[in-house]
Amino acid sequence: MLWGLVLLAGGYVVLCAGVFLYQRRLIYRPSRTIHASPRDRGIPCEDVRIRTADGQTLAAWHAPQTSARGTVIFFHGNAGNISHRIGELAAWRSLGFSVLLPDYRGFGASSGAPTEEGLYEDAEAAWRWTTTTRSVGADRVVIAGRSLGGAVAIELARRHTPAALVAESTFTRLPDVAAGVYPFLPVRWLLCERFASVEKIGAIRCPKVILHGVEDALIPISMGRALFAAAAEPKSFIETPGDHADGGLLSDPRYVGEVDEFLRRVAGL
Repeated sequence: MLWGLVLLAGGYVVLCAGVFLYQRRLIYRPSRTIHASPRDRGIPCEDVRIRTADGQTLAAWHAPQTSARGTVIFFHGNAGNISHRIGELAAWRSLGFSVLLPDYRGFGASSGAPTEEGLYEDAEAAWRWTTTTRSVGADRVVIAGRSLGGAVAIELARRHTPAALVAESTFTRLPDVAAGVYPFLPVRWLLCERFASVEKIGAIRCPKVILHGVEDALIPISMGRALFAAAAEPKSFIETPGDHADGGLLSDPRYVGEVDEFLRRVAGL
């Protein structure tokens, strides 16, 4: 029995060490395969390449509009690539916005490998491209993101002053999500990647919209509500149907309309 306990303890230590050493492989699930394009849905777009401050090259789609009311920079989640987020691009464009949809480093055709700080650098590069290369005023930029992309959007909105922030299905901190997935492991101590959005959102002064699906089992709606509670006014919380895969903005057209109404009324877009 003693040897059994020793082996069990040893196995547990090895498991913890594996999670610590390979955490980025567990967090980031990029795909290099681009399986669709906005042009497949009749949406004109430009293939652009964006250089980051640390030398990476990001692949992105830019879908411009004549007389656009502003530009949305949209950050996707931890898996796949931009070809899985054409629906969001189409939804934002239907509201009269130009849209920049960048891939993170290591995703799609972008160079490099993802890390928390690397994704923040990617977001900064997308912001510079929009506000400097395309000369869009900060007061006409909406920063938006879904899931992990919501955490990236929150960090970018903390560093700058956009017209608005829109976060869908976003967590409080990444270790909070990991603790729900791996309750038998001390993941709060093991994870170096933090994405501590709940500790940042209170400093963001632009108008904020937080959307969350009521059936989200991966990132419970309680996390969305906690982000909302920590956020300063002006803000709006939109509870939608759906789970993590299909909750949020695209769960029903009326929620696109609610976000549109908030941006017009509060952000002046």
